[in-house]
Amino acid sequence: MKHLFEKRKIQSGFPAIAAVIFSIFLLLTGTVQYYAHALPDHLYTVPDQPVNVSAALPVTVTRRNTVPQTGEAELRLFGMIPLKTVPLTTFDKNEVWLGGEPFGIRMLMAGAMVVSLSELNSASGKCCPAAEAGIEVGDIIRAVNGHPVAGNADLQQIVTASEGTPVRITFIRGQAELCVSVQPVWNTVYHRWQIGLWVRDSTAGIGTVTYYTESATGQIQFAGLGHAVCDSDTGEQIPLASGDVISVSVTDVIKGSAGVPGELRGAFDTGRSIGTLLANTASGVFGTMERLPDGTRRLPIGLRQDVKRGAAVICTTLHGTVPRSYDVEIEEIRGNDPALRNLVIRVTDPALLREAGGIVQGMSGSPIVQNGRLIGAVTHVFVKDPTRGYGIFAENMFAQTASLADAKSPAAAAMSPAAGES
Repeated sequence: MKHLFEKRKIQSGFPAIAAVIFSIFLLLTGTVQYYAHALPDHLYTVPDQPVNVSAALPVTVTRRNTVPQTGEAELRLFGMIPLKTVPLTTFDKNEVWLGGEPFGIRMLMAGAMVVSLSELNSASGKCCPAAEAGIEVGDIIRAVNGHPVAGNADLQQIVTASEGTPVRITFIRGQAELCVSVQPVWNTVYHRWQIGLWVRDSTAGIGTVTYYTESATGQIQFAGLGHAVCDSDTGEQIPLASGDVISVSVTDVIKGSAGVPGELRGAFDTGRSIGTLLANTASGVFGTMERLPDGTRRLPIGLRQDVKRGAAVICTTLHGTVPRSYDVEIEEIRGNDPALRNLVIRVTDPALLREAGGIVQGMSGSPIVQNGRLIGAVTHVFVKDPTRGYGIFAENMFAQTASLADAKSPAAAAMSPAAGES
């Protein structure tokens, strides 16, 4: 009888043990899936430094198939459980000159961006030929009847010369190139042939330099903004045909408040350009400068594994052309954010809060420094709380600088309107 009791006791323990094992399995599976998603999809490092990632549990990084600049890294939980294999890029050099200075941009777009579609008064009533043909706000007009369009003037000239015959418009939408036929109509109010498009072909604005570096050929390169410059009406990133960097002096600060973003206002020195724009990308604008500003200092780039929650400083300019440092707190680190909003920062410096209310428009690109390293740049302000904002990892910008190296052809940006109607 005693033997039977012990046997039943052992048998009754099996389900409990199985449940514990199953729970451990589920927990481990969930942990692996979480880390596979949360850990970076691309790692960066510099020569002679180990590659680490920040995680609550031990994650080991093993280099493999490494070539001079690009290889792979295998990430394992506890050194045993495979998580994923990601690209590994090694920067040849990791020191830059710190920015913080304001700069102006003046640029022409590669084509003309559609910012509005309007109905026209014609003999047969109101209509919008462009919309009827399928053209949408945000499309980039590149050519009409096979002739490249550099701006609004080119577009209007070709439409006028058509004298009412259909025109073939080639445009870019997303990554696709499309072509449609549009029938111009005679506008009975303005007495000219039109197709109902408002387009923008140029722009100008103010941002902040994040850092400077030197290319292999000795050119002084710069990176700024930390985000793509987009059209103010459509929100679309705009291609750049050519662009200049203009000297700017900050003359006024419009203080931000909840729901009302502030801004830096400045005076452009339009006498001559001090640099050339090369690219507008998701991680900022990039180009070359004639020279470094006086008093710039060199700092190493801090990779994402160097970034910690806690105290940091941002360098920005509220008056004139000389930046100064202000205290901030890094509240959150968001490694794989698809919008490159990698950091959440909060302004704690009394002087910056008093003068600007926190982060304002025009500060985009202001470098973020922590523990003697450039770890990122300010990108956006929280409209409902100007004391807080987003930042991008410095490595995301530095990778773009490395890929551009001595690039010759620019890509795009836009800040303020210069529109015309066709």
